[in-house]
Amino acid sequence: MNSRLAIITARGGSKRIPQKNIKLFHGKPIIAYSIEAALKSECFNEVMVSTDDEKIANIAKNLGAKVPFMRSVNNSSDFASTSDVLLEVISEYQKEGRFFEQCCCLYPTAAFVTAELIKESMNILEESGAKSLIPVAPFPSPIHRALVIKNGFITRLYPQFEKFRSQDLPVTYLDVGQFYWFYIEHFLSHRTLITSSTLPFIVSTKKFQDIDTLNDWEEAEIKFEILNKNKI
Repeated sequence: MNSRLAIITARGGSKRIPQKNIKLFHGKPIIAYSIEAALKSECFNEVMVSTDDEKIANIAKNLGAKVPFMRSVNNSSDFASTSDVLLEVISEYQKEGRFFEQCCCLYPTAAFVTAELIKESMNILEESGAKSLIPVAPFPSPIHRALVIKNGFITRLYPQFEKFRSQDLPVTYLDVGQFYWFYIEHFLSHRTLITSSTLPFIVSTKKFQDIDTLNDWEEAEIKFEILNKNKI
């Protein structure tokens, strides 16, 4: 059996939505959904939260996650990447003589993630021979036809595709921002989550919501309620 670590990245410095990672979402801190899904999946030897915030740390521990160390100041800024945080966590574990073969990084606002999704995606990764996997969803319309505003006027982002029919353009995908599976040795070699060995795990647009603003939050709560009511 592969040894697996779940890392939930939850810094305390969200500015657009203060305390976003522990704000109540349908009655409980939103980070609870990621922690509970990871624990329920029974895929991991350890489920930990990387945070710089004592309040987040205490909530995470009460929900059953581990917080063996606090995140460094350098990796708590607006400019620290997910890869930076993961590298720090893996390094800290290795200093303690603890080594894992696989890792799943989960975002703390991934309220739509479930234990079933985690297990299914893990099995696909292990059976595929790929080195990493991320959930993606198709863009709702071709990005090749995107418009931008320059000096107050509309212009095409890619004018070379102006006369192409939509059905003749390739389908493009977005990172839905829920979780990332990877083999740790491969990640340490490349220091990035998307490489030529990254497998797509396609999810329905009904089953995710990027949350950056309060409007996004409200939309997520509506979508979550409908999803659970209809069991889509």
